[in-house]
Amino acid sequence: MVIPLNTPATEGALLVPYPATLDVPHELVEHVAWLLYEHRRARNTRWRKLRCFDQALLTLVHLRKNETFAQLGAGFAISQATAWRYVDEALEVLASWAPGLHEALTGLGEGDHVIVDGTLIPTDRVRADQPYHSQKHKKHGMNVQVIARPDGTPLWFSRATPGRTHDLTSARAHGCAEHAPPPAASAAPSKPSTHS
Repeated sequence: MVIPLNTPATEGALLVPYPATLDVPHELVEHVAWLLYEHRRARNTRWRKLRCFDQALLTLVHLRKNETFAQLGAGFAISQATAWRYVDEALEVLASWAPGLHEALTGLGEGDHVIVDGTLIPTDRVRADQPYHSQKHKKHGMNVQVIARPDGTPLWFSRATPGRTHDLTSARAHGCAEHAPPPAASAAPSKPSTHS
C-alpha cells in the first residue's frame, strides 16, 4: 500500500509503510488498550477503524518515536486526520488516569523533599506563534513542570503552557508553590553584629 503525502514541502511524495518494532513492554500496550476499551464501552462506541490494541499501539508509537500523523496514518492504514483523532482521544484517556498534584504529593513524610523543574518540549511552530517561542532556548516549544523524587522518579507533570512562560510563573500557575512546604528555618546561628 502506498499513501500520498500532501504537504507543500513534499508535494507528490509517497509514504510506504514498513514493519517495525517499538521498544515498550507488551503489557503497557495491553494496559492502554484496556483503558481505551473501558472508555469506548462507557461512550457506547459502536465501530472504529482500529481495535483498542491498535489504537494504543498507534499512540505509543507517536509518543515514543515522534512520527508525524501522516507517517502514522500510512503505517496503520488510516487517514492522517483519523490518526490525529485516535492519538488525541488516547491522550485524553491517559490524562484522566494521571494523578493530580495533591494526590501525587500525598504520602510524602515530614522532611521528604521533591524536585520541581521545568522543561521545554520542542515543537514545530510558525513564526506567528510567538507565545510558543522561548527566548531562553531560542526555539518554539511547550513548558512542562515536573515534580520528581530526589532519585529522579517522576511524581507529577503539569499541563503544557506556551514556551515563553517562565518556569516560576508556570509553577505558580499550576499550584506548585501552594503545595510546597514552607522553607525550614536556618539552623545556623546568626552572625553577631559588630556595630556598637
